Amino acid sequence: MARRIAAGAAYGGGSVGLLGAAAVGVVLAEVQLAKRLVGGGVAPVPPSADGRYGVAFAGPADPLRLGLLGDSTAAGQGVRRAGQTPGALLASGLAAVSERPVDLRNVAQPGARSDDLERQVSLLLADPARPPDVCVIMIGANDVTHRIPATQSVRCLTTAVRRLRTTGAEVVVGTCPDLGTIEPVYQPLRWMARRVSRQLAAAQTIGSVEQGGRTVSLGDLLGPEFEANPRELFGPDNYHPSAEGYATAAMALLPTVCAVLGLWPESDRLDGARREDMLPVAKAASQAAKEAGTEVTGARAPWALLKHRRRRRLPAVTEPHPHPHPPPHLPPHAHPDPEAKGEPHEEPGGSTRAERRPDTDTGPSRRPV
Repeated sequence: MARRIAAGAAYGGGSVGLLGAAAVGVVLAEVQLAKRLVGGGVAPVPPSADGRYGVAFAGPADPLRLGLLGDSTAAGQGVRRAGQTPGALLASGLAAVSERPVDLRNVAQPGARSDDLERQVSLLLADPARPPDVCVIMIGANDVTHRIPATQSVRCLTTAVRRLRTTGAEVVVGTCPDLGTIEPVYQPLRWMARRVSRQLAAAQTIGSVEQGGRTVSLGDLLGPEFEANPRELFGPDNYHPSAEGYATAAMALLPTVCAVLGLWPESDRLDGARREDMLPVAKAASQAAKEAGTEVTGARAPWALLKHRRRRRLPAVTEPHPHPHPPPHLPPHAHPDPEAKGEPHEEPGGSTRAERRPDTDTGPSRRPV
């Protein structure tokens, strides 16, 4: 596995060692400038989105259980409403596709690195009677900014994927986002950030696929508009995504989350028009890291399937319905009861105050695919 991870990173080409002493000085100066500029705004504490979604689909079948792990991106830092977080978007989309209620449990921690996944997995599996059906992991950005070796990061990630797979849960990993898209980062630091991010994303793909998980490349959070419209797709701190950015990422993750549960049409034929292919896992990982929205699925070793699933419009997102059985050990900022956070809640008739917003609303549910 170590050789494959090294090979995946090597496909990026080039070497930081080629930088001269003068270039290193420029990079160090840009690092200090980026530290002052990034995070200058105030990112609100991520709202708790834990609870039940799709209550209108209640029936004889048990609700699906969705777990979310990772860093501030998985937690939804940068938005103020629970319905704008990636967990809520994914839970609502999964409920609409499966026509079953979905119980969401988010144990992601802002600022977390891959070595925190062991604690998060333990929290998620604290109730052995209610193991998750599918888990989504979004991790990696803090590993890059804290210069954690890729081998160490991937070792922690693969351990987490293996533990979750052992319980029977399906696992989808949103790989390290492209930090080269952060607006206050300038060249050549931007190039270095992009290269290191892609190398980690490729290594994460190899490790996750080896353990039976699937990966989706988040890259520049899925769209050239992230660079073209940074004011729209970044939050007030110029680092965390805005509601539009999270909606874009959730639209790319949702098809794979549904596919691992058998809820999405699968075909044995690869669509050449969509650049789908079967490649050695290291090369597939490298290709996926370069193109956001690409799914990598393990095939017969050492091969992997490279897929580009069609994205769907996200359904209208409601705020979480209070969970009938509040999960234990909720983090300090969690409030399962939406009234405790002043969020809209489901009212008689199945409608919500969130759904009756004016027509001028430009939230994620109105974003075109």
